[in-house]
Amino acid sequence: MAVYQPAHPESVFTYGAPQLKFGAGAADEIGYDLSRIGATRVLVVTDPGLAATGTPRRVADQMAAFGIEAHVFDEVHVEPTDESLELAVGWARENGPWDAIVAVGGGSSIDSAKAIDLMITNPGELMDYVNRPVGGGQDPAEPLHPLIAVPTTTGTGSESTTICVLDVLSLKVKTGISSPRLRPTMAVIDPSLTLTQPPGVTAASGMDILCHALESYTARGYTTFERKRPEQRVPYCGANPISDMWSEKALSLLATSFRTAVRDGADTDARGAMALAATFAGMGFGNAGVHIPHANAYPIAGRVKDFHPKDYPPDEPMVPHGMSVALTAPEAFRFTFDAAPERHLRAARLLDPRAGEPDDAAEFLPAVLTALMRDIDIPNGIGAVGYGEGDIPDLVDGTMKQQRLLATAPKDVSEDDVAGIFRRSISLW
Repeated sequence: MAVYQPAHPESVFTYGAPQLKFGAGAADEIGYDLSRIGATRVLVVTDPGLAATGTPRRVADQMAAFGIEAHVFDEVHVEPTDESLELAVGWARENGPWDAIVAVGGGSSIDSAKAIDLMITNPGELMDYVNRPVGGGQDPAEPLHPLIAVPTTTGTGSESTTICVLDVLSLKVKTGISSPRLRPTMAVIDPSLTLTQPPGVTAASGMDILCHALESYTARGYTTFERKRPEQRVPYCGANPISDMWSEKALSLLATSFRTAVRDGADTDARGAMALAATFAGMGFGNAGVHIPHANAYPIAGRVKDFHPKDYPPDEPMVPHGMSVALTAPEAFRFTFDAAPERHLRAARLLDPRAGEPDDAAEFLPAVLTALMRDIDIPNGIGAVGYGEGDIPDLVDGTMKQQRLLATAPKDVSEDDVAGIFRRSISLW
């Protein structure tokens, strides 16, 4: 196992978070919130499925009382692609100008709004800003418009983070854009908006919350990096005392609410706890970072064959992001256990407080994860979503492109290591 011993260890960690408004009815106050920052012409970004519920229109209409003109763009693609983002940016440019943006929906809507905001305020093409080595990795030079994120699913934490995730179709890889300027100005968390989230979406997006918390909690410590100059520091600075606090609280909330929210979507207490867990986990990983499960998730989702998940749009194959993260998580944490045994054990106990002392400490967290995945009907490994032994080289190649994420892993990760994780994840139980 590699031990990180930098010659000049980092002594500074950073922390950032949006303004936060939480509680039932919070979404009905967005017009007031926008009036406080002087917005007069606002773009509301959402997807067709959510638009059909009337929620985005209700959010837009209540802005009129504050003299705000609101327009709804409702063509967000679930699991955004470079093509879908370019279409959205084109629409926003054609119908602008705007002085603020409101994203209503899941991570797809919030990430699409981030991309729109970036590209209507900064020069160049979308791929200029996509993380290296897939894109140019350019940092936005100009400030973005205020963005209010209103999540209607409990999962991505995108309302708290500096990340926009997308599929690059020509390369069959999922990657992202990362910059502190992408963090929403305000996160409006209204648990009542999540009551219609179906079980399959609750399960998949909830696994994203869980892996955000676990990965940031087990990430490299911030002092294991080489010391950086201020301009060199990135949002993913490694595990630190503040991110640890948010991650632990998110895990505790999930322990008591996750199974209930999947089983009984009308349970308002469980929905509220899941919404809070998603935000807390986002505040954790949005600063500490994520690592192997998320790096593996990008090629799993980006190279999808013919898998159609329950409770998602049926018109095209997809592996939802949270599901793709979960499928290799048990094996990934089995691999990272020896880098920080006490953190893996602590995380497992937070998720399953009733568990006794394990016979094999390294198996504790993987066992807790697979038990949960079975209970909430997550597929049994990557084989269950269409991948086999012959796909592993391509999946490994996609993972190794995610060096921004792998850099935060608690131990060095080789191609052979990743291949082994994928191989052992073809079937998990």
